[in-house]
Amino acid sequence: MNERYSRQELFSPIGIDGQAKIRTKSVLIVGAGALGAGSAEALTRAGVKRIVLVDRDYVDWTNLQRQQLYSEEDAKRQLPKVVAAKNRLNQINSEVEIQAHVMDMGIEEAEELISGIDLIMDATDNFETRLLINDLAQKYEIPWIYGACVGSYGISYTILPGDGPCLNCLLDKIPANGQTCDTAGIISPAVQMVTAYQTAEALKILVEDYASIRKKIVTFDTWTNQHVQLGMGKAKKVDCPSCGANPTYPYLEKGAALKTAVLCGRDTVQIRPAHTIEIDLGEMEKRLLPHGEVRCNPYLLELQSGSHRLVLFKDGRALVHGTKNTTEAKSLYHRFIG
Repeated sequence: MNERYSRQELFSPIGIDGQAKIRTKSVLIVGAGALGAGSAEALTRAGVKRIVLVDRDYVDWTNLQRQQLYSEEDAKRQLPKVVAAKNRLNQINSEVEIQAHVMDMGIEEAEELISGIDLIMDATDNFETRLLINDLAQKYEIPWIYGACVGSYGISYTILPGDGPCLNCLLDKIPANGQTCDTAGIISPAVQMVTAYQTAEALKILVEDYASIRKKIVTFDTWTNQHVQLGMGKAKKVDCPSCGANPTYPYLEKGAALKTAVLCGRDTVQIRPAHTIEIDLGEMEKRLLPHGEVRCNPYLLELQSGSHRLVLFKDGRALVHGTKNTTEAKSLYHRFIG
């Protein structure tokens, strides 16, 4: 008899019945960096039915200090994070279905990915995506768990549609200092604590123990030994456009423009075409060889041209390293990609 989950079943709030429920549930994890890697591993070990992983980036050497699924070999090969994560998670628990999507999740992709999803885990690094997740969760009535960390600081909050305020209600209530991992650094204990809070709440939702869900925002600083819980019940807004009496879901409105974004304090601009396109990386490699040093793997192509490094994905999305200037990044994109 396989006793893989026996210790989890001995925990009375889960038990055999709870474990049976976990085995039927699907989780969407948006972001496969530090928080996403930690949550994906914990839920894979817990035995969920299916994990859908979405991330737009590849494994870099700076990730290895805290992003626990990845290895030096992944960084050498510049594997997309979700690909490297899937490889490792399949080794951890072959019973769990892992779906890996190399993409910057936009509105259309999100509405396709949530089919059959029971829970959304936030492991992103920006509020634009979080607000998209929030509207998506409210519209389709899917629980989701917000989480973030920087330095030694972390924060987590569980949002149940129809029960309490949503993220849009709380935007002026959430403690934030504007720092990022790339400006203030980060230590792994902060990551692990946020992951612990998020995955504990996830297990409560997956076994349908809603009475045990924490109704407060929790914040902490592992270095200064601070820990605070903030009640949010009164922050609910009747006229909130995301969860109020007449929701319009403003962050699900589709745009048609080329989108640019500076990534999390880095000297990197992401460029995303208005519409997904299919790029033949082999042909693109030949085309770009006269312009600089080119490296290619099955998932992405890297061009080093002067002080700039351009990483192109098969869906036409590109990361332009070496600048925070979106106009300059667009110019480089059009010069090399068209």
